[in-house]
Amino acid sequence: MTTVELKEAIKKRVNNSKTVDYSIWTIGITTDPNERKEQHGNPKYWEIWKASSLNIAREVETYFLNEYPAEESKRMKGGTGGDMPENKTAYVYIF
Repeated sequence: MTTVELKEAIKKRVNNSKTVDYSIWTIGITTDPNERKEQHGNPKYWEIWKASSLNIAREVETYFLNEYPAEESKRMKGGTGGDMPENKTAYVYIF
């Protein structure tokens, strides 16, 4: 998925949740979604999308951590970081 597609999918998921509050969601990126979900304790409301590239996944993660829209305090939980191989498929997840 492209940057725009990922952002729209995440916004749609959060806006369709019972409580529309970005700050209660965690966002992250991974190259191994099953392992990462397990590391997070197999959260019930896990959603994942395949990014077109690692750079796109990083851009989307940063957007929701720091920028979406800051004046409304809708920042998601999580953090950037982690070395990931460029040649593997990247995924963006929220829970």
